[in-house]
Order: sequence, then C-alpha cells, then structure tokens
Amino acid sequence: MLDRREFMLILGSTVAALAGADSFAATPHVHRVAALGTMRKAYTYFTPGEAEFIEAAVARLIPSDETGPGALEADVPFFIDQQLAGEYGAGARFYNQGPFGATTPYQGYQWPLSPRQLYRVGIAATDRYCERTQGARFAQLDPPRQDEVLRGLQGIAGDVDLKDVPGAAFFGQLLGDAKDGFFADPAYGGNRDMVGWKLVGFPGVAATYTNLIGRNEPYDVQPVDLGSMQQARVPTDHHGHPIHQRADEPRQTTPPAPSEGDEALTFEWKPGTGFAV
Repeated sequence: MLDRREFMLILGSTVAALAGADSFAATPHVHRVAALGTMRKAYTYFTPGEAEFIEAAVARLIPSDETGPGALEADVPFFIDQQLAGEYGAGARFYNQGPFGATTPYQGYQWPLSPRQLYRVGIAATDRYCERTQGARFAQLDPPRQDEVLRGLQGIAGDVDLKDVPGAAFFGQLLGDAKDGFFADPAYGGNRDMVGWKLVGFPGVAATYTNLIGRNEPYDVQPVDLGSMQQARVPTDHHGHPIHQRADEPRQTTPPAPSEGDEALTFEWKPGTGFAV
C-alpha cells in the first residue's frame, strides 16, 4: 500500500524542485517518434521518461483484454501528449488565481498548476516514490505492483491535507484524460480505429434517426468519425448526414443510388415567399 505521508513529502519536494517556469515549459522538439497505427505520431511534450510512464499507466487503467483493445492500441498516450502541448495543457482558459485549498467532489479543477505542470510534477513524484520504495521507476515495475501504486494514488485523491500539493489531483487528471483519449473522436489523436466507440456501440457522427423512432431495437452500426466525413469516405443522405451501415456489412465508400420514388428533396429560395420544395 502506498505510504501517504512519504508520498506527500516527495510531492512537496518535487513541486519545489520544479518551481521554475522553464521546468514547466513544453519541450521545444520531438523526444520520441513511434509508429502508431497507420500514421507516424510524435510526442511533442512528454520527455522519453514521461512517455514511458504514461504508456505504462494508461495500459493499466484501460488494459487490452478479451473485450477488445486497450489504451495503448487506441493511441491514448499520444492524445494526452497533444492535449498537454496545446491550449488545454497550458491552462489557457483556466482561472487559476486562487484561493487554493481543500476541494469537494462537486468542484472542478482547483489547482494553481496548469495540466501540463500537474503531469510533470505528478510523474516525477510518482517515479521518485517508486524508486525509493521499490527500487525501480513506475514503468519498470510488474503490472501487479503498478496497479498497487495506482490504487494508492487513487486513495489519496481526496486527502484534504495535501492542500496546494498537486498529487491529490494527479490520478484523477490522468484517469479522466485517459478516458477522453479512449472515447474522443480520432481527429484528436486517440481512439484509433474507433476502438472505444466500437466497444460501447457509439455510432459517432449523428445520422437521421426519424425512421427508427418507435422500433425499440439495437442500433448496431459501424461508427463514423469526423475524418471520414471530411474526406467523403462514407455515403451521406441529401441532408449531409452519414448513412450508417450495419456492423456486419462491408463498409460502403460511395453513396448508394437513390431508389425509385426516393429522390432527395431540393429547396429553392423564392423572394417574398421563402423556401419552396
């Protein structure tokens, strides 16, 4: 079990050691390039050691198992890296002038550090704790010991004694961002091949559902992402909505020819009278 007192002391010293603004700045160049999916994706914020930690952590938070691929297969680490490298990571739209102190479950983000600063401090502190107590960094531990550390972090998530030390928020931030990366549209760098959507049966970009109202039957279709819509890789109806295909059908990449009597409605603007069909 993670020792609260020792971990809080490590967090406090880590915050002090990284207090300089330059320590929190986004890294100016690519540290690591990895072939993820069909594109080559590069970490632009995480250092190699931080990337190693994130990959190990999210692999335990959302593991690959018999239900399907996990966070690593969905490129969740890359999603988090890209979020931290941008406005979100800098806290550009956050109010962070204080006062700071103990929080409640009903409050949002209440920390003086930006998300990227929180990650930098949290990763460094967790690795230092693992080295001190188990002789190795987090990514070098076996999965059961990694789970123990993560459970320990989760256990102090509401510790009022942490006050302005960001360790209380680190686990929650990591878990929340991992979920976002697993279920967000692939346009943001995660959810590769829409594995998260396929897992829960989410159809993606909304279609026209009026003909399905009242049927009370599963809507089991192939999900559609924003990139497929922008690149016209899925058929659309006359309103521009995607035509979802059943999950067990081969994906169609060209619009079907309209059947007889099913021509799309067209609208013409007539001055003084408005739109006419």
